[in-house]
Amino acid sequence: MNRLFSNQKLLRLIFPLVIEQTLATLVGMCDGIMVSSVGEAAISGVSLVDMINNVILVLFAALATGGAVVSSQLLGARQVEKARENAGQLVLLAGALGIAAMALCEVFARGIMRLFFGSIDADVMTAGLLYLRITAASFPFIALYNAGAAIFRSVGNSKVSMQVSFLMNAINVGGNALCIYGLRMGVAGVAVPTLVSRAVAAVVILTLAAKPKQQLRLEKGNLTAVNHKMMRSILHIGIPSAMENSIFQLGRLVVVSMIALFGTVQTSANAVANTLDTMGILVGQAMGLAMVTVVGQCVGAQDLEQVRYYVKKLMLWCYTVMGVCNALVILFLDKLIGFYSSLSPETVELIRTLVTIHAGCAIMLWPASFVLPNALRAANDVKFTLLVGVGSMVAFRVLGSWLLCVQLGMGAIGVWIAMVADWICRTGFFVGRMLSGKWKDKYHPA
Repeated sequence: MNRLFSNQKLLRLIFPLVIEQTLATLVGMCDGIMVSSVGEAAISGVSLVDMINNVILVLFAALATGGAVVSSQLLGARQVEKARENAGQLVLLAGALGIAAMALCEVFARGIMRLFFGSIDADVMTAGLLYLRITAASFPFIALYNAGAAIFRSVGNSKVSMQVSFLMNAINVGGNALCIYGLRMGVAGVAVPTLVSRAVAAVVILTLAAKPKQQLRLEKGNLTAVNHKMMRSILHIGIPSAMENSIFQLGRLVVVSMIALFGTVQTSANAVANTLDTMGILVGQAMGLAMVTVVGQCVGAQDLEQVRYYVKKLMLWCYTVMGVCNALVILFLDKLIGFYSSLSPETVELIRTLVTIHAGCAIMLWPASFVLPNALRAANDVKFTLLVGVGSMVAFRVLGSWLLCVQLGMGAIGVWIAMVADWICRTGFFVGRMLSGKWKDKYHPA
């Protein structure tokens, strides 16, 4: 059979995505390490706001996923002109959503913080408000960057987004070092470089996407004229994905507010553990992005046999590499924690426990929980992933955390146990859906 993607082509798609995810993780760690020099109140304030920011960022990512699915399907169906039009509509939607999110957070910053974290200490609230207002200004830029990255990934060219990501993260880390250690700007020293780096990245990637030689080049006509049918196609995938991921992040916010009841030690340990945990799943995050492109093009080519073939192949690769990565996280955990300064012994011990739980369970559960549903989304089975994601989040992450963390007084450890229960639930439903073949009922060629 003439496969759409050779092993070499898959690696050319996946490897830059892994590098991009690794860069993002390392920058997150650098931010945390640099902020830790300011104090635990700063760590807590930044980490809490990042939870709010993540709710917004997943909207942008979901919209980009919707655009990538439609573009991939159109390319698989050999409808290049329609795919270019879709690219332009994606950029329009991303810009509008980014501006709306920025305005919301700038106007209601204090109310948002009080809504989710009203019980936190005053110095944590002050640091969080400053960080939120500055980073909110970057929302339109990161939304546009995500749209541009999705355009390049749709054609299997993830190298461009990797290169732009490298530039963005280099500006971010360099700016952090200058603003925190040189200019002594405190929390603002983390936020301002984030704003500048995202603005530069958005301009660069959209400029590259507009070059005449690009397969899905951005054209003026597609950026100025609204095509309601095309936008509906993007939103058909993007809205359920956005709802699922936003509710997921909102659930995490609720859970973090529970952890905050136990004081700064628990909040700080949760923040650092979340950063270290990312190291074990970055390959899975990259594989999830690749799954959208590969399955989307197979769906567009109306070849469901190849959908099954590539889902099995990519999941096998994902399990293998993630197993190695999480084993390494556990092996070098003490050295990784050692990069963070100003942490109390109690905080360090709790971080060690939380990361061990996450890394040990992620080896078997994370790929099926978060990579496999991207295959279902790329095949238009978006309502099922929405129902499972939201239902499992409410039942296990929120209610389970309330029971274990608050009622039984287990704190952050209770939250981590509830998280693993959520993974088990998601794995059962998503694996069952793929094996049953019911996802094919939602299949509609582009």
